[in-house]
Amino acid sequence: MEVVAERKPNYRRRVLLGIVCLGGGLLTSLCSAQAPAANPAPAPDATHKIDDTWQGTLHIPEANRDLRIVLKITKGNDGVLKGIWYSIDQSGQGIQTATMSFQDGVLKYTSQIIERTYEGKMSADGRSISGTWMEGDKPVSMLYERATPATEWTIPPPPPPVVPMVADANPSFEVATIKPSEPDKPGKGITVRGTRFMTRNTTLNDLIAFFYGVQQKQIVGAPSWVETDKWDIEGQPDVPGTPNKKQMETMVQKLLADRFQLKFHKESKELSAYVLTESKTGNKMTAGDQKAQLPGLGFSSISPVSLTVVNATMGDFAQFLQQLVLDRPVVDQTALEGKWNFRLKWTADESQMSGMGMKVPPPSDAADAPPPLFTAIQEQIGLKLDSGKAQVPVLVIDKVEKPSAN
Repeated sequence: MEVVAERKPNYRRRVLLGIVCLGGGLLTSLCSAQAPAANPAPAPDATHKIDDTWQGTLHIPEANRDLRIVLKITKGNDGVLKGIWYSIDQSGQGIQTATMSFQDGVLKYTSQIIERTYEGKMSADGRSISGTWMEGDKPVSMLYERATPATEWTIPPPPPPVVPMVADANPSFEVATIKPSEPDKPGKGITVRGTRFMTRNTTLNDLIAFFYGVQQKQIVGAPSWVETDKWDIEGQPDVPGTPNKKQMETMVQKLLADRFQLKFHKESKELSAYVLTESKTGNKMTAGDQKAQLPGLGFSSISPVSLTVVNATMGDFAQFLQQLVLDRPVVDQTALEGKWNFRLKWTADESQMSGMGMKVPPPSDAADAPPPLFTAIQEQIGLKLDSGKAQVPVLVIDKVEKPSAN
């Protein structure tokens, strides 16, 4: 379960190439003369195979960081190309390509799980591919070079397999630290990696909503600091293995009761809500890993919003929408069982994303801008989101205090 978003500037590179002519003499004559027609670049030799190991350095401008990317391409007996790429400065985890083609010297591929694409032209000598890597909706120039035994980079070993916590365990945090967040730091995140639990810039309202499965409007009677004071939390469970979703909720609920002295009772109340159902066209999602411990839901860009969902139930998705995207409860009435994978891309409006602590920039007027959220949900994943009224549980806060010392 990972819901992390950073506010990234939406940039477009524009390069203006020109010749400045200075008055007088030879310079003027050279500038006014017609430039000879450029010779077209030779096409790569058809004998240059694409199935090989390629590597290149990707520069991420926002982070001022270079990442080494290794791409391994294989060709099956049927001639179909498949690829797997590694960001070796981040992890040893390989990511499969979803599509791949190589035609007339042009390599194109898209990535599974996270939204990444690449298109580049092979050089005439077959030693390199020059093209554009799309980081969400942001283009980054990238050169792949064919690796050799002398130049190839070492791919780090993959992380050890996740060992689940025993199903009947009732864990608590063995160690947990709670610190005030840095003032004015944008964004927020709740992350579970293996057995490590982390939050950044989260209010107590965020934590109650996320780990009790409610929208913040379903939390009533709390003092104002519960909505404004932000905390960074790190914790480690007292039972070996990776907790499942229910066990993680249990641990955080215990932490809130112990360190924040949280006590509440439940009531039922009719509130404005959104109802999530399956559209008449049927869902367009793919089945996920039904044995996965935790769902993954995360943004790769915020304008437009690009959401990747992996191994999530419809309840997980509804909870994600109501806590981080929308301003009211979302009630799941899809009747879809199991876990699902999908991508969703939409143009947000000013009423959305407040749960991420971000202000949405004005919508783009580009012709290819993604549709609004409600349209995107129906067109892209075959679900439907309607506004209305619904009877929902509310948590009435009886007692809460600022956290005790670590």
